[in-house]
This record gives sequence, structure tokens and C-alpha cells, in this order.
Amino acid sequence: MAKKYSRSQYKKERNAKKDTRPKATLRNARVSTTKAAFVLDAIRGKDVETALGILLYNPRYASTLIEKLLKSAIANAENNNGMDPENLYIAECYANKGPTMKRVKPRAQGRAYRIEHRMSHITLVLDER
Repeated sequence: MAKKYSRSQYKKERNAKKDTRPKATLRNARVSTTKAAFVLDAIRGKDVETALGILLYNPRYASTLIEKLLKSAIANAENNNGMDPENLYIAECYANKGPTMKRVKPRAQGRAYRIEHRMSHITLVLDER
């Protein structure tokens, strides 16, 4: 039985299907997914200049993390893909669940409560208009 493709042809085919839009990912961010989602909902679909303005004046902690991530995605688009930063907009942005740090807090009468510090993985995908 003959092979259908060589190994390099499989790689070429796989890379042809790959998404080439610039993106940036922040892993293990010390913010829960729901708190990050509030900020991501505010910037989804906006152009990058408007999104940076929103993030600059947003009082939430997650906005500082996402602002830094957006600047990284813009730099990726400019340097790796040769895109013009003025024509970029946020095509996709989402926060996935990350690991949880489990801690114990002492309570009255010898009991202990479990405290969970949640983390998330935040992803921004840019596209050109």
C-alpha cells in the first residue's frame, strides 16, 4: 500500500489551514475568567486605538493586563505580519479557565475554609480592516 503524501506535504497542508492572524496570549493571569470577560466584552470588535483608550480609563485590574497584551498583539502584527497598526481591530478576544491555587483560611472553633485563587488564560486575535 503506497503512501498518499510525504511527511513534508502533510506539514504544508497543515500550515495552509493554520490561522495567520496575529495574536497574543497571556497565560496564568491572576484574575478570574468572569472578571476578565467584563473588560474583554468592552473592547471586542473595536479598532485598536479605541480599545487602548477604553483600557486606559477602565478601573478594573484586568484592564491593565489586557492593555499590555493588546500592545504585544499590535507589535506582533507589525513586526511578524507587516500589518499597519492603524488598520487593525480586535477580531476575537476570550478568557479561558486556568489553574486554581487552593489555600486554607482558618475560621472559628478549629474549622478551616477553602479559598480558591482562580487564574485564566487570555487571548487576543487581531485582524486588518
